Amino acid sequence: MASSPGTFTGFRREAIQFLADLAVNNDRSWFQGRKADYEHLLKEPLEALCVALSERFEARAIPLTADPARSPFRIYRDVRFSRDKSPYKTNVGAAFPWTEGPGPGGGTGRGGAEGRSGAEGRSGAEGRGGAGGYFHFQPGEIFVGGGMWHPEPSRLAAWRGLVAGDPARAHAAIDDPAFLAEFGAVNGERLKRVPSGYPPDHPEVELLKLKDVVFGRSLSDDEALSAELPDILATSLGAAVPVLRLLASLPA
Repeated sequence: MASSPGTFTGFRREAIQFLADLAVNNDRSWFQGRKADYEHLLKEPLEALCVALSERFEARAIPLTADPARSPFRIYRDVRFSRDKSPYKTNVGAAFPWTEGPGPGGGTGRGGAEGRSGAEGRSGAEGRGGAGGYFHFQPGEIFVGGGMWHPEPSRLAAWRGLVAGDPARAHAAIDDPAFLAEFGAVNGERLKRVPSGYPPDHPEVELLKLKDVVFGRSLSDDEALSAELPDILATSLGAAVPVLRLLASLPA
């Protein structure tokens, strides 16, 4: 019978060192001899973090899901189509899908986000493309973020249609003062040119060129190692609710 996650008391500094060591010893023989360390330092605390964060989301009425069984990502890389055959990720992370019902555009947004830049290991618990939050833990790169990463073409087209057809609604969310104070402007990978169908001098050209709509802010090691991390993440993601609600409303 599987044990339940314990109380989250913060990641230990040794967890950062484990991932740093894994980055230079990324092979099965090294990892298998230290798998118990991985589970104690990273897997179990991440699951406990999800339990604590779920409680914070519910208490603050933040419509995101943190599930210790589904939110964390596996440490194992999918190397089937990659030239890099390193078997393990050198980070851990968890996705928190949007759970509120369909918005005005009809999308549920139950896919996850891949953090700020769409690097490997930053994908949603229920597939890419929908709206959600994300936590990333890696030496030198610890952050909280979210949005929609590599959305399917129909959802990306809906984003561009919204930006062009109702820019006031888009800006009401992405320029929300609390969101900007927490994360700054939305970003993501961009096309080099304005997408087909829009004039090159369109006033919203930079938003139209986005291929992802994501956001994030860095966390210090002290924040990541603190027992207060669930509250820190909930506060940050709470500020992102207007943007996530907008993205979740986009039809898939």
